[in-house]
Amino acid sequence: MSDDLLLAIDNGTQSVRALVFDLRGELLAKSQVRLDGYQRPHPGWMEHDPEGFWQSLAQACRRLWADGVVRPQQLRGVVVTTQRATVVNLDRDDRPLRPAIIWPDQRRVPVAAPLAWWWEGAFRALGLRDTIASFEQEAEANWIARHEPDIWKRTAKFLLLSGYLHHRFTGRHVDAVGNQVGYLPFDFKKGCWAGPRDWKWQILAVEPAMLPELVPSGTVIGEVTAAAAADTGIPAGLPVIAGATDKACEVIGAGCVTPDVGCLSFGTAATINTTTPRYVETLPFIPPYQAAIPGRYNTEVMVSRGYWMVSWFAEQFGLPERQRAELSELPTEAFLDELVATTPPGAQGLMLQPYWNPGVRVPGPEARGGVIGFTPVHTRAHLYRAIIEGLAYALREGKERIERRSGTPITRLRVAGGGSQSDAAMQITADVFGLPAERPALYEASGLGAAILGSVGLGLHPGFDAAVAAMARPGRLFEPVPAHARMYDALYRRVYLRMYKHLKPLYEDLHALADELPRESPQKSAAAP
Repeated sequence: MSDDLLLAIDNGTQSVRALVFDLRGELLAKSQVRLDGYQRPHPGWMEHDPEGFWQSLAQACRRLWADGVVRPQQLRGVVVTTQRATVVNLDRDDRPLRPAIIWPDQRRVPVAAPLAWWWEGAFRALGLRDTIASFEQEAEANWIARHEPDIWKRTAKFLLLSGYLHHRFTGRHVDAVGNQVGYLPFDFKKGCWAGPRDWKWQILAVEPAMLPELVPSGTVIGEVTAAAAADTGIPAGLPVIAGATDKACEVIGAGCVTPDVGCLSFGTAATINTTTPRYVETLPFIPPYQAAIPGRYNTEVMVSRGYWMVSWFAEQFGLPERQRAELSELPTEAFLDELVATTPPGAQGLMLQPYWNPGVRVPGPEARGGVIGFTPVHTRAHLYRAIIEGLAYALREGKERIERRSGTPITRLRVAGGGSQSDAAMQITADVFGLPAERPALYEASGLGAAILGSVGLGLHPGFDAAVAAMARPGRLFEPVPAHARMYDALYRRVYLRMYKHLKPLYEDLHALADELPRESPQKSAAAP
């Protein structure tokens, strides 16, 4: 076995995985620790102890060495990729001041004050004032500054989870350009912190000194400290390379490095991305994200609750499948695939719009999920199929939006993330898009993308295109069934694309009435002291 091995740490939403790759992209060892420490102190909130993230990471690493498949001394470097938009407050001694606020958290604050008149006038003229207000309302920094002013006053550094883990490894406050996704004063076009006159500084409580140094993804940012080595078993002095977000790493790990290849991610959040050297706003004035490869962009469209809906269905409607899973070594999702097999393509006219979580502009902040077309023939199996089909419709809509804005047709699909392990979901995707859909050969695409960054950063591959070609290989291909593709195309164009327009007025009324609707059952309210 070669000693040119790379350790990728993938800190997702559901688990932390420690993964060892060689320079051909072969996964040689894996250790996974489930993240069970999430706290939900109020409805819609989601938090986690930052120290818990680090301890889970350290545990995953120690398990690797205990397995004995690889030795720490064989590693050439370590790269971290993490869930996006999760924030950590540190005091002057670099200690966490409060639990990290996790990306699905829904707390909001009122708009504080108008922008400077020139920004205010410009955004109103462009029809973007509500978008800017939503940015201000959803920024975690603003919520902490307003509701926990003592915490905010003591905050010396305000970091994304990636920056926090980089600090735990190296002792430095440094993060990658490719990690900057969230409500931060970041210039997505230039790949740096926003200039001093940028409007983001006016609506965010963040000060420049609170933010880390930014470097391109693939940059060596430091070495593993003695303290980090003691926690993880990784050798002290091992180079640490700046990674990128889990989605950005997943894109290159799936081999999607050109604008004609669409990368679908079937994770907690479902996304479609392309990689392009051009700055292309999929929606006007909504920037693309910085890609893992420096100098390129990801033209992302996201369904924020994505394949979380599979877990939601299993919890709410999947008791038989959960019970079968408990008696076997298979996940619940393996049995849910059987529900798809019992229903015809198109779910006999049951159509689902997967907006269980609202968006900033498309869908708007008023959006909710919708299901239409119920008849007496429909069962929970039809509903499950409608979920998978609805997610595919939403991502196809994203594909078409990317194509309109970029002018480049998407002719191939690569599908990564947990949901891609479902043959049923893969076939539905191919049929709904009318395109071949291909899995990467390796399921751990985010970790592989991080390893690709490490290989280039350490000079083990001569460049990103060469590294992707050597390490990211295609897997099983699913071809669309022509009859199914024609049927899905009719449902998509004649029904799905019209649903939001017709339901939006009802969503707006529900949004306006939300504060008047009870949050607890009468029995629970009566039992409260």
